[in-house]
Amino acid sequence: MQDFGEAFFTAFSLLFSFDADLMEVIGLSLRVSLTALLVAGLIGLSIGALLAVTRFPGRGVALVVVNSMMGLPPVVVGLIIYMLLSNAGPLGFLGLLYTPTAMIIAQAVLILPIIAALSRQVIEDLHNEYADQFRSFCVPTGRMMAELLWDARYSLLTVMLAGLGRAMAEVGAVIIVGGNINHLTRVMTTTIALETSKGDLALALGLGVVLLTIALTINAAVMGLNATAKRQAYA
Repeated sequence: MQDFGEAFFTAFSLLFSFDADLMEVIGLSLRVSLTALLVAGLIGLSIGALLAVTRFPGRGVALVVVNSMMGLPPVVVGLIIYMLLSNAGPLGFLGLLYTPTAMIIAQAVLILPIIAALSRQVIEDLHNEYADQFRSFCVPTGRMMAELLWDARYSLLTVMLAGLGRAMAEVGAVIIVGGNINHLTRVMTTTIALETSKGDLALALGLGVVLLTIALTINAAVMGLNATAKRQAYA
């Protein structure tokens, strides 16, 4: 019990002293996950809006594929990206394996289907509500998508935050493509796994506290955005 208490004490000491190694890992984690969110958001929201407002042959299949990909196993995604980026792979010449860029790609691939599927549902519900008005004014598809994306912005921000939470919690894929290299590709989740296996609970606990704080912040932001969206709807 004493060792357990000492680990917690050391963990909070590292946090409040802004330990350099701890801050480096936290900074890289945020940089990788936020960049992956930006990339996945730009692509995923576009796909979601397109699937929501257009009707084309094979749309049903596309919806099944997008929804199914929400449950992609992270280690499988990591393995596929590893094979693509390795020296023997088609993209090996880029030299991206075991870099933060490879981890960004892995996280973006994992959260893109989540953003696309959830945003499609949000935008389609809104589109059904305004479909008659859009038809009466002969609104072009591109303009329609832009208007719906803006009108659903609060709900879509909730979708983006859900994607961020998923990215921040990822460990399997980023270990495979990032290699968990110290001072280069070591992020919070991979560091927690490594330090726990080494028996260094203080650093692992410190990063665990940060991850929990981020998770609570994301959940609070989601609740706040949902409340804002409801007020906007009844305004």
